[in-house]
Amino acid sequence: MSIRRVGVLVSTAAIALAACSSTPAASTGASAAPASASTAASSAAASESTGASASASGSAAASGSAAASGSAAASGSAATGAGCNVGISWNNFQQPRWAATDKPAMFKAIQDGGGTIVGDPDANLNSEKQLSDIDTLINKGAKVLVLLAQDNKAILPALKKASDAGIPVIAYDRLIEDPNVLYITFDNVGVGKAEAEALLTKVPKGNYVLIKGDPGDANASTFLPQGWDEAGLKDKVASKDITILNAPNGTFTDAWKTEKAQSNMEAIIDKANSDNKKIDAVLAENDSTALGVVAALQGKNYGFPPVSGQDGDPANLNNVALGKQYVDIWKNSNELGKAAGQAALQLCANPDPSKVTVNVDPSVAPAAGNAATDFKTPGGNTVKSIILKPTPITADTLDKVITAGWYASKADICKGVDAATGPAACK
Repeated sequence: MSIRRVGVLVSTAAIALAACSSTPAASTGASAAPASASTAASSAAASESTGASASASGSAAASGSAAASGSAAASGSAATGAGCNVGISWNNFQQPRWAATDKPAMFKAIQDGGGTIVGDPDANLNSEKQLSDIDTLINKGAKVLVLLAQDNKAILPALKKASDAGIPVIAYDRLIEDPNVLYITFDNVGVGKAEAEALLTKVPKGNYVLIKGDPGDANASTFLPQGWDEAGLKDKVASKDITILNAPNGTFTDAWKTEKAQSNMEAIIDKANSDNKKIDAVLAENDSTALGVVAALQGKNYGFPPVSGQDGDPANLNNVALGKQYVDIWKNSNELGKAAGQAALQLCANPDPSKVTVNVDPSVAPAAGNAATDFKTPGGNTVKSIILKPTPITADTLDKVITAGWYASKADICKGVDAATGPAACK
């Protein structure tokens, strides 16, 4: 389960820009294997978008010479980020999205604004390696850190080090329970809601299977299921219109791995068959788990009940076109990466996350505005957040992804599709 609008970036006054080349003044802390195609040889990964509904409010405004400085930041003036060293830590590059969309968009925003990337190591799904990577980034002189956490608890010692060094932290696309982070992600309660709305409309009654992501990720355990319930799943279960075959809480998938989702789904299919129960729909939280579900259904010759996912990975969009996956919640992560790059430059000049605003495409902009707003975490913290909007994609709306210039090309999306009978986007 890849997924944002905003007005003009407000950076800081020219006086504050000098701080970007000196040690940041305020301390802030804080902050799955890629989608394999239906074939076993493809990469399997977790979509780690997190979030819950949050509203961004406030417009970007500045006065006098500060306004001129802010507008320069918004346009990516090279002067804005001069001396701003940014360290980026990815939890994995196995999922194709990170390298294909998030990274280049983030790099461009930072470099166009005059900033420097001191490193962007891949932790390869290893929490200990990620801690070591972050130490290295700090030692290389990072003045802002952008962290896609492998584990939101295991990463906390690194956040303490960043806080002690006065380094602001952006929790990128995955929540970290620290009140000082700036949390940049998609509305994943909204993602879950869109997944469930699509399936509940298609299959209002019947037997559902719930395939969740990694249990240590707030997306899997909290935000996405909350969205499912907001869409009506909980009420449907209570009224007995829907029965959860792997009740009560569904099945979690370690590290969001496709292979694990496939083996879990195969066991669920075998149990349903032995119980003489038909599987009518599968709520899979993201694209890597959805690929595992589809592989299991195909391997068991079960047919393809409606399946959900999120991210907009090429293999999943192709499955939507082929009728193997019903809905994919597209998160235009080009815009998420851009927002994080813009925010990093601003935090370098002024480490107060409450002052950050972003300038993204209107199709994904935060519903209530462009400025950072408060977000209540499941752990009881309040963090500043920028939360972008996702877009549901079905076979009837694949053209939205194709015309947006997504990294999944029309050829990728329509591979193997019969032009005569396939969706309009593939004709």
